[in-house]
Amino acid sequence: MGEPVRIIGAYLSPYVRKVLVCLHLKGIDYEIDPIVPFMGDERFSQLSPLRRIPVLIDDRVTLSDSSVICQYIEDRYPQPALFPSDIVDRARARWLEEFADTRMGEVFIWRLFNEVAIKPFVWGQATDAAVLNKTLTDDIPHVLDYLESQLPAEGFLFGNVGIADIGIATFFRNAAFARFTVDPARWPRTAAFVGRVLSIPAFERLKPFEDKLIRTPPSQHRAALAALGAPLTQDTVGTDTPRRGLMQI
Repeated sequence: MGEPVRIIGAYLSPYVRKVLVCLHLKGIDYEIDPIVPFMGDERFSQLSPLRRIPVLIDDRVTLSDSSVICQYIEDRYPQPALFPSDIVDRARARWLEEFADTRMGEVFIWRLFNEVAIKPFVWGQATDAAVLNKTLTDDIPHVLDYLESQLPAEGFLFGNVGIADIGIATFFRNAAFARFTVDPARWPRTAAFVGRVLSIPAFERLKPFEDKLIRTPPSQHRAALAALGAPLTQDTVGTDTPRRGLMQI
């Protein structure tokens, strides 16, 4: 399939994880520059104007939004299909991916993972107990109640595993890193669905890298991944000094 595509972004990002899973399912080789988005240089700013990850670079295009990247991957490499063929199902899949990217991203990343991991370990700031409590008692249950009404009792959303399944499940890896798991008594469909999707080989093959990085300072990520045999790029647009992006959500 030619030269591997280049992905810029950390394995711990749910958005990067979504793209990598799609690449694995399509059988597309990639190299990764595993930077935390807060630690990109000016070249990163040129590649990703909002200073967000992931970025995909191939022989034709540079893209810096996970949903746009996944749609491009689907259009350029149609098989196996990750989007439903039926127009109604395809629209529903896109909506669920959008719900995941926006609402779940807001709740699970910026209100949970940010408070538990990003603020203390990247910025040296204390966790806001009030924000964390509201997230756990109000925001996450609201998300899970909606998912419980949408997810299937068995299998995947639209036949074979696809973009909607991947887009939803990816956020629960970060939730687990923040020590949150879905209560199967209260949300049985969601708990079972998350378990099914995260157990597919495309997610499983990423877990050793993620499990290592969650215990490793960002400045040591590249070395840790090299030791595990990750497909790293030869150079990096990363830096050692954190810098905030233009937008939080």
